[in-house]
Amino acid sequence: MWMDTVDGDLTTRPPLGGDIDVDVAIVGAGYTGLWAAYYLKRADPSLRIVILEKEFAGFGASGRNGGWCSALFAASYAKIAKSSGRAGVIAMQRAMNDTVDEVGRVIDAERIDAQFEKAGTLTFATSPGQLGRVQAEVEEARSWGFEEEDIRWLGPKEAEQLMRVRGSLGAAYTPHCAALHPARLARGLAATVESLGVTLYEGTAAITIEPRKVTTEHGIVRAPLIVRATEGYTARLDGMRRQLVPLYSLMVATEPLPASVWDEIGWSRRYTM
Repeated sequence: MWMDTVDGDLTTRPPLGGDIDVDVAIVGAGYTGLWAAYYLKRADPSLRIVILEKEFAGFGASGRNGGWCSALFAASYAKIAKSSGRAGVIAMQRAMNDTVDEVGRVIDAERIDAQFEKAGTLTFATSPGQLGRVQAEVEEARSWGFEEEDIRWLGPKEAEQLMRVRGSLGAAYTPHCAALHPARLARGLAATVESLGVTLYEGTAAITIEPRKVTTEHGIVRAPLIVRATEGYTARLDGMRRQLVPLYSLMVATEPLPASVWDEIGWSRRYTM
């Protein structure tokens, strides 16, 4: 769905044409690889950086996800604190909050048409069990020092001003989340790093990644710094089957809804929910 609504076509860029030597070789042209290239090049424009991509930029999860730019983390603060301590938990959450704004800043600065809107996240409760759990999440955040500007509880009437959910008993609200078009962001980042002088080779699968060397089907890339940005595809690389477990998330897309339905729901801004 997302790739059907990006600007331009998805014709792959030329593959690697043979052995080369560079300063930084990045394997994978998803968000991890593209953001790495962006910040490295901004930090030192003289760096010779190449990105190697098996398919095309944004082909994987970066170009097909739920479209959330979120500061939510899939582990409890208590679990993180076991290894990082209270200060580490707070620092991590603050950094994630700041990252949402940083993504918006770069999108604006680089004029990437990623349809970014930071409206926040609503977590509704529609049963007594959900009500207790969601309110407990707000209270837990308070115990870690996060205030009203980070997360707050909205009663049923206040929540209804933002979105009407049948049977709502209220909702938790955090502003630290934006909605965006994930494929437009990935494709826009690819074009941006190219304009900065990064070379992106598509249709170029990495066979092995070793210290200072990436072997591909089209040649060998040697570099003092290798960035493995393969994420969920890591297990397909030789010797890395057990390094990372690829999971999944599920999304539902409807047919385009008429204005009358949006008016009935009251979903006036692009809240994630």
